Amino acid sequence: MAQLKQMSLSQFKQIIDKQDSITGKYYISKNIAVVRDIRVDIIMKAFAREPVLLDEMRLLIVKSGSANPIINLVERQLQAGDIVFAGQSAILQYNDCSPNIHAIGFSLSNDAFHLALGKQVPRAFDGHQRDFVLHLTESQIDYIDRMHLLLYESTKDVNASEMSLHLIAALLWYIDSLWNSQEREQRLWQSREQRLFSDFIQLVNEFSHIEHNIDFYASKLCLSTRYMSTIIRKTSGKSAKKWIDDAIVTRIKIELRHTAKPLTLISDEMAFANPSFFSKYFKRMTGMTPLEYRNHS
Repeated sequence: MAQLKQMSLSQFKQIIDKQDSITGKYYISKNIAVVRDIRVDIIMKAFAREPVLLDEMRLLIVKSGSANPIINLVERQLQAGDIVFAGQSAILQYNDCSPNIHAIGFSLSNDAFHLALGKQVPRAFDGHQRDFVLHLTESQIDYIDRMHLLLYESTKDVNASEMSLHLIAALLWYIDSLWNSQEREQRLWQSREQRLFSDFIQLVNEFSHIEHNIDFYASKLCLSTRYMSTIIRKTSGKSAKKWIDDAIVTRIKIELRHTAKPLTLISDEMAFANPSFFSKYFKRMTGMTPLEYRNHS
């Protein structure tokens, strides 16, 4: 049984270098990747739609085409003009993409991230957001593109490492300003119920693998369990418990299909009382025991 695939920058470079049909422009080291032009569709196909665990943060700006990746168990619909962020340890599953997709991007290891920013970290990247998608204007895309080109050019100069770090910091702060602006706008037009639902989903993505009780999420949102449940069902058409269960089952399926972990370890890591309860829960949700699902996969 294979382990859940990880995608470090070194592994990413190996995949690109093996693709003879890719003649793009990119710089990839152990700690930094700057991609100007590669065949995104070929990279996606290299993972055969299997989920991967990101060792480093990723930022991708879609310049043309579209894609539908699954990031932290939630499907995202990306189109030209979108910038997508996936933080360190995010789970990414490549899905469909158009053949004409073109994107630029960059990635940083945790060491490079803190070396570039020091102690002052932009709020968009301080860890409370595991991922986000922003839709940018043409002028904003152009501005990022020009900064990104400068960063790419700086990687060619062995004496420009300090400049590269400053350019990375400038890019992150600029993207942070866009994120803050769009968050304020979104908060203005969103109803209170929609904001609560968005906050609930963010909590589920972050805690569902260890917190299964609906009361936990209501407490985090400073709401009664009954009121939160009513709002979630009204806003999404699905109960809060169903959202939590779906996230738990999806995470279990990933562990069963893509790791060799013993069932007892998965049960313990996902905060089930005991392996027997873990098996009964999974069978009730899926119709199969964990072992049957693993063998069937």
